[in-house]
Amino acid sequence: MADPETTRPSAARPGGRTRGTGRSKVGAAPGAIGSPPREIARVDWRHSLGLNTAHCTIVVVDVEGFGRHSRINPNKVRIRCGMYRAIERAFAATDIPWDACRHQDLGDGVLVLAPAQISKTLFADLLLGALADELSAHNAVHPPLERIRLRLALHAGEVSYDDYGVTGSSILHAQQLLDAPDLKSALAKTKAVLAVIASDWVFDEVIRHSERSAAVAYHPVGTGSGKAWIRLVAASPVARRRDLARWHRLG
Repeated sequence: MADPETTRPSAARPGGRTRGTGRSKVGAAPGAIGSPPREIARVDWRHSLGLNTAHCTIVVVDVEGFGRHSRINPNKVRIRCGMYRAIERAFAATDIPWDACRHQDLGDGVLVLAPAQISKTLFADLLLGALADELSAHNAVHPPLERIRLRLALHAGEVSYDDYGVTGSSILHAQQLLDAPDLKSALAKTKAVLAVIASDWVFDEVIRHSERSAAVAYHPVGTGSGKAWIRLVAASPVARRRDLARWHRLG
């Protein structure tokens, strides 16, 4: 369902939303989530297909109102640069190795696949707050048309590799969560910089068991693909001042 303020880029996303350019760690070991497995699935039209799969944490984000008519292309380029910088810094701040993940550009967002050996609690406990801080710091030094608010879907599951990239029902589910009208509406009604939607599995198995995940801040919603949990995340005043100074220093 389309964002009333947004016209999405015309490119189609991977697995149903957009197929972008995968950006993987150079020299990653074959079979790591950051690079395709050594033996990629070959389609045999007559027999059953053996899939090459890996379990991973799935993060999908997109920028609220990215395609808004008032935003010209230079605004969008600066937004994309700021989005990637905020995400990469948030990953670094929470000890999630960005280069160990597969990241695929979506035009108005990014798909990140993290290998199973990276603890899911890092995403639930630390990443969201760190990302909100980085977004707030970006917004403090940019004009309104280049300020960023993100929607983020968090899920986990099996991902299949083929000659063209990655696919799988888990990726489709995460993308469907990101398009949930309740998520868009929740962000539109607040000044928060980040709206998170977690799959029911991630909430039940990861978030609710952690004392640092702010589980009570989530509320359940129904989506076309099942139950999910939404949380709005704002930067803390202390972090906002600290990160603003850092953005001025690092550029």
